[in-house]
Amino acid sequence: MKSRVEQATATFEEGYTCAQSVFSTYADLFGMDRETALKLSSPMGGGIGRMREVCGAVSAMALLAGLKEGNTDPANEEGKEKIYLLTRQMAERFREQFGTIVCRELLGIEGMEESAKPSVRTQQYYQERPCLQLIAAAAKIIEEILLADKY
Repeated sequence: MKSRVEQATATFEEGYTCAQSVFSTYADLFGMDRETALKLSSPMGGGIGRMREVCGAVSAMALLAGLKEGNTDPANEEGKEKIYLLTRQMAERFREQFGTIVCRELLGIEGMEESAKPSVRTQQYYQERPCLQLIAAAAKIIEEILLADKY
């Protein structure tokens, strides 16, 4: 299968959030259509609702892990542990590259944004933010860890 890293970054450049860009790029591999993927991942943008908490790209990795290996039995402790370990493995790989998985730390800002209104996407916006690099890294992690059997 061909890598989808460029597709993920191009989706961000279309105006979608980090979470949407990563999640929608791979959701079809698990039977989810693009519109549903975009809707489901939309609140994860901006570090969850623009609160600048966990990076949307990292949240998308966790959501995709759930689609692949998620547990549906509340009594299945092994299943819970398996999905938690997979999520931690991907998040740790991201943390190793960037030092954190927290959106505000990745962006170099303090605290939660005052407004829920998203920033206007300009050329300067794309140049000043590391989001394209973060999205590409998350996509590579997904391909290397979650989808290793497909690539």
